[in-house]
Amino acid sequence: MPEMSTDDREKRKARRAERRERQREANIHRAVKMHEVRIDSEELGLAISNGAPEGGVHIGCSGWYYWHWQGLFYPADLPRNQWFSFYEGEFKTVELNAPFYSWPTVAAVKTWLRQMTGEFVYTIKVCELITHIRRFQDTEDLIIDFGYIADMLGKRMGCFLFQLPPSIRYSPDTLHLILRQLDPRRRNVVEFRHKSWWNDEVFKQFEAAGAIFCSCSGPRLPDELVKTAADIYIRFHGTTRWYRHNYSEAELTVWSDRIKRSGAKTVWAYFNNDRDANAIKNAKMLSRLLGEL
Repeated sequence: MPEMSTDDREKRKARRAERRERQREANIHRAVKMHEVRIDSEELGLAISNGAPEGGVHIGCSGWYYWHWQGLFYPADLPRNQWFSFYEGEFKTVELNAPFYSWPTVAAVKTWLRQMTGEFVYTIKVCELITHIRRFQDTEDLIIDFGYIADMLGKRMGCFLFQLPPSIRYSPDTLHLILRQLDPRRRNVVEFRHKSWWNDEVFKQFEAAGAIFCSCSGPRLPDELVKTAADIYIRFHGTTRWYRHNYSEAELTVWSDRIKRSGAKTVWAYFNNDRDANAIKNAKMLSRLLGEL
């Protein structure tokens, strides 16, 4: 395949930027639709779901629909409309990244429910409209509206993952801004990408709010397990390079020991190192190491 010219790369970059902008505009309209559905459900007196039962170990991958997994994880001749069923045969949970880019429609959530057959649990990455575009500025209603996804999923709902950009550094005001808007009826996980958030004041405030601090294995982030609630949540991105690292058994044994010592009631662990399908291999390895739990 001939190397792409600089001009072609710039054109592709521009098209990608246009698509992202259209997607961000669509997210605003989708959020309005979700708000209307939530209000209607409240008027009908529909129950608010507490999600999956407490307890247990949930290990999976951050996303399941990767084209480059075909032939590495998914059989080369397996139709793509059967990929989820294949994934579900190997894991009982997934962290959905797509909702971060595209606010889910009610129809999309119903598809998630239809496609699963067993005791499967979804964790949902919260839309960037809240975390990256608005940056938690006046987003309390948006968070409640997005939370309606949990009511639709019922016991198939795991956690809501709020990932912040690395440009947001710790400040007491920002910490308060985030925690006061989280819906206490949900399992709320917050992932920071700047090391300034790993401090005792943050941990204390998270404990008081009942929020879950996301422990991260990622470049230039503190390599430690943080427990601020009965649940612990860990994302494995790679140690020195984002999304590319293949964890050794020795590296995952360190994390396995931390998890065992934590005394957590519920464990959530997701692998985001999708390159070369390392996430699959590493998730299975951690599952084996934690088998006694």
